Amino acid sequence: MRSWRLAVNQPDAPTTAPPDGGGQALSVRGLSVTFATRRGDVPAAVDVDLDVAAGELVALLGESGSGKSVTAKAIMGLHPPTVRVEADRVALGGTDLTTLTEAGRRAVRGNRMSMVFQDALSALNPVLSIGDQLGELFRTHRGASRRQARAAAVDLLAQVGIPAPDRRVDEYPHQFSGGMRQRILIAMAIALRPELIIADEPTTALDVTVQAQILELLNELRRDLGIGILLITHDLGVVADVADRIVVMYAGRVVETGTTAEVLGAPAHPYTDALLRSVPQAHQRGNDLYAIPGTPPNPTRKPPGCAFHPRCDRVVERCRTERPALKVIDGRAAACHRTEELSHVVTG
Repeated sequence: MRSWRLAVNQPDAPTTAPPDGGGQALSVRGLSVTFATRRGDVPAAVDVDLDVAAGELVALLGESGSGKSVTAKAIMGLHPPTVRVEADRVALGGTDLTTLTEAGRRAVRGNRMSMVFQDALSALNPVLSIGDQLGELFRTHRGASRRQARAAAVDLLAQVGIPAPDRRVDEYPHQFSGGMRQRILIAMAIALRPELIIADEPTTALDVTVQAQILELLNELRRDLGIGILLITHDLGVVADVADRIVVMYAGRVVETGTTAEVLGAPAHPYTDALLRSVPQAHQRGNDLYAIPGTPPNPTRKPPGCAFHPRCDRVVERCRTERPALKVIDGRAAACHRTEELSHVVTG
């Protein structure tokens, strides 16, 4: 396993044109993220494997604290130097990002891969117009003039459905609604036609109508532009119609992967099944909603064996002492001692 912090003196890989990546926008192997604290090292993500093909939308699911955003920031290279990020491989197209210097990773960010943050108002600069913020990408990465950058910003706003883009390009973030600000962040993400977009909870705090619009916009962009999208969320309901594959994380580890139809139709891990049961259903009207008992484990005091076993209603003695490995069965993967026994179960 290589540490990104040890690669800073190595030569940069090419960043202007992506080498052939075999159709993969992103390929991650053995990614681990560790925070140094006064009480010792705290593993926030451990041995994460992840793939996103070109034009594919992959949903990364899990409760708050499961390691989703930590993993995303590690892929983007956004963690401060005090955070230890290690990986066997983190490849964007055919470029292994672990071999890049910090300057090399900065050249890649915004150019070949972009991130959409969940709080658009905090992500946008309140004292710069939208046109200036969008245009900066073209001036920095493409050497465009201010006039060219402004024209490109107007085109982007139109592409993501902002009305009267030639007028609104000169307005400021506070003059837009939450949904419009989220569209502006997506415009910034697609500005330079990246190979990969990481969308971290892009529909948080938006009403259901706007949520559907944002998800449909992402779906159209990946279909029309061939961009790979990693969509981070804790809400299974929002990805049912747009995700090609689902990756489920719990306590910093991947516990299940598969196509959306496989994972939602017949979950192979009890945690995934519990997440599905916690989604309100129309036929449950008048009944108590299901809630997963307990809370996710403290990263500094994870239980022995399977981290989910204290909350699992299918636990056996082996779960309490032996951590299950992520096993591939019939093209999908799950980390559960009872996967083969339970993989046929369909959520009720």
